[in-house]
Amino acid sequence: LLAGHPIFAVLTGDASLRRGPHRSLGYRWFADPASRAVYDPRDHAFLSRLFAAGLRELVGRRGPQSHAADLADDLRGRSAEFRDLWDRHEVGLRPVETKRFVHPSVGTIEVHCQTLVDPETAHSLLVYTAAPGTESAEKLRLLAVLGPSVPA
Repeated sequence: LLAGHPIFAVLTGDASLRRGPHRSLGYRWFADPASRAVYDPRDHAFLSRLFAAGLRELVGRRGPQSHAADLADDLRGRSAEFRDLWDRHEVGLRPVETKRFVHPSVGTIEVHCQTLVDPETAHSLLVYTAAPGTESAEKLRLLAVLGPSVPA
C-alpha cells in the first residue's frame, strides 16, 4: 500500500504503522491470518487465490532475484495454504467488483471496487465506493465521524 484514504485506515488498519513485508496485504493474508478479519468470510477462499496468483504474476514479471520472489519464498516456508496455492501455478485472477469489509463497530460494508493499473510498474489504484443511499454508504459516513478511535 503506497497511500490510502483515512476511512480505509479506520476500516482495515493503518498501513503506515506496518514495516517490511507486513505492509503488503497479500503477505499479511498468509503470514498473519488474523488480518483476514476485516474481510467477509465468504470471500476468503477467493482472496487467498487472488493474492497467491498476483504474487506469482509479479515474480514472473520481475524475476527470481526480485523482492516479489523473496516474499514468495518466505511465504512458502511460512504458510501451507500459500504453498498449496503457489503449486497450482494460477495467474490472471482479477479482483471482483464488489468487496465486502467487516468492521467490529458497524458490521459488513459492501463497496464497488474499480481497479486502475499502470502496466509499466504493475501498480494498481483501487477505488472503493458505496452506492449512494445504501446502508453501506451510511456505515462509511459513520466511520468517517468515528475516525481512528474505533478499533479496526
